[in-house]
Amino acid sequence: MAMLDDVLGAAGPGAENRTWALRRRRRGKLGMSIGRFATAALICAGAALMMSGAADAKASRASRASKASAPPALDAQAVNAAELSAPSGKAGKGRAPAPSAAAIIKAEILLDRAGFSPGQIDGKSGTNDQKAITAFQEGNGIKPSGSLDPQTWERLTATSSDPMLVEYEIQPGDVKGPFNKTIPPSLEKKAELKTLNYTDPRELLAEKFHIEPGLLTRLNPKASFETAGTKIMVPNVAKKPSEAKVAKVVVDKSQRTVRALDGGGKLISFYPASVGSEEHPTYHYTPKLKFKGVKTQKPFTVAAGPKNPVGSMWIDLGDGYGIHGTPDPSKISKTESHGCVRLTNWDAQALGKMVHKGIKVDFIN
Repeated sequence: MAMLDDVLGAAGPGAENRTWALRRRRRGKLGMSIGRFATAALICAGAALMMSGAADAKASRASRASKASAPPALDAQAVNAAELSAPSGKAGKGRAPAPSAAAIIKAEILLDRAGFSPGQIDGKSGTNDQKAITAFQEGNGIKPSGSLDPQTWERLTATSSDPMLVEYEIQPGDVKGPFNKTIPPSLEKKAELKTLNYTDPRELLAEKFHIEPGLLTRLNPKASFETAGTKIMVPNVAKKPSEAKVAKVVVDKSQRTVRALDGGGKLISFYPASVGSEEHPTYHYTPKLKFKGVKTQKPFTVAAGPKNPVGSMWIDLGDGYGIHGTPDPSKISKTESHGCVRLTNWDAQALGKMVHKGIKVDFIN
């Protein structure tokens, strides 16, 4: 720096002043640059903070929206404590909100226990629920609507104070098998199998407790259904043996329902059903039956089992007709049977325990 000063000092008269002026100008420009940089930095920092704040606010709103849209917890506590939402508007005269999944499950379990089967417990308000609710309303002096109104809910929840979901420990017999890896859809392919069992323990457990397999998983998201000793939550569908005696069974083909009545015409139990045409469901198939989709012209026999076309229960009505179970409970009352009357396996078993030889069976359209 000294050498530079010396050179500048020797440059001639006024060089120092010019040099000082130059230095001041340079310093001034540098000062101005620093000022601009500092201002720009502050602006950028402020913008960054604003953007950060906006991002945080957006994330917070998204989080709240996600929590709001997320389905409520579905567990034993939610189902056992479920209540019907009150109607909106003044004096509760508005339209009532749709029942929650927990409330629907609670109603389905109560209907099942009271003898008004909703078919498969699935937590969805469908036609089988509506039919069961209508039958319950008719049997309890309530104007039938097929809807869970406050009066129906009050009467239904008064039928039992037992918990809706209970703990069950998976037993060795539940997982022992044998199980079929798959069940082919055609009767000819079914006839090639030695057994027609469940495909896995979850399917067995679902049928044991009258529940849709997917809902069983939802209620027990971390459970291993293949392991004996595992504790899971299941619908409490245990029923007290009915002392009522069935005198007549009425099959309604148009409504796809089955009703069991006592000697006085009082409704004892109700079931959704698939009612078929004049075809005969049987373990033994002959070409003269002409089932849709069956191409072979040779008779064959289909092995027994819960996945047999007639399920695990057969109530003989004579001449090859019967009331029987099903390999697919989710389709009950939604599709036609190959013939006669098809119920869920558990409903067919329940009806089978109440009827005896000689009971009158009426078919109405």
